[in-house]
Amino acid sequence: MSLVVVKVNGRDFPIACEDGQEPRLRRLAQYIDAKVAEYVRAFGQVGEARLILLAALSIADELSDANEAAARGRPAPSAGDSAAASGIDSIAGRIEAIAARLERS
Repeated sequence: MSLVVVKVNGRDFPIACEDGQEPRLRRLAQYIDAKVAEYVRAFGQVGEARLILLAALSIADELSDANEAAARGRPAPSAGDSAAASGIDSIAGRIEAIAARLERS
């Protein structure tokens, strides 16, 4: 078992993982950190839990879209596709609506 320290939103998180999985865990944490950074730019520091929740919802939405595309036998759209750009805009709109609801609660 290994211990990897990952940084999300400027904060260090020690995470245990199987030996050999350290690079993958770091890469995944960097992806999460990038998502959190998007929301910091959009909404400011609205609280760590909210930012991580927004990032998790966004990533879950991406995963759901990829799973649906795979179930239909089509590859998930690549980041360069205009369809993907449209999908990202749609996801962003949904997340902004969720963030607005969270702000009111």
